[in-house]
Amino acid sequence: MNIKTSIENKLQSLQPQFLEVINESYKHAVPAGSESHFKVIIVSDQFNGKRLVARHQQVNKILADELAHSIHALALHTMTQEEWAGNGEQSNESPPCLGGSKTEQT
Repeated sequence: MNIKTSIENKLQSLQPQFLEVINESYKHAVPAGSESHFKVIIVSDQFNGKRLVARHQQVNKILADELAHSIHALALHTMTQEEWAGNGEQSNESPPCLGGSKTEQT
């Protein structure tokens, strides 16, 4: 099973109304076909009444194995149904990769 599918399967435990897992590895300096950088957009009633940090901690706990062994970067967009609707059912775009440390930039 690939990492993207594993993430999708595990996050079903949050009973999401919307879930999108996007492999953004191709935007980074990694070999072709890598699964190391992900963006997760998840809308769940289980986030109601929780601060952003608590939501992220909840997701990170579910994905602890992937974070420890496979994932280099994980962008989380965790929303309630009300927030998702208020945001036009969209999330923010990921910023471009800088391609290494800032000291390497000219």
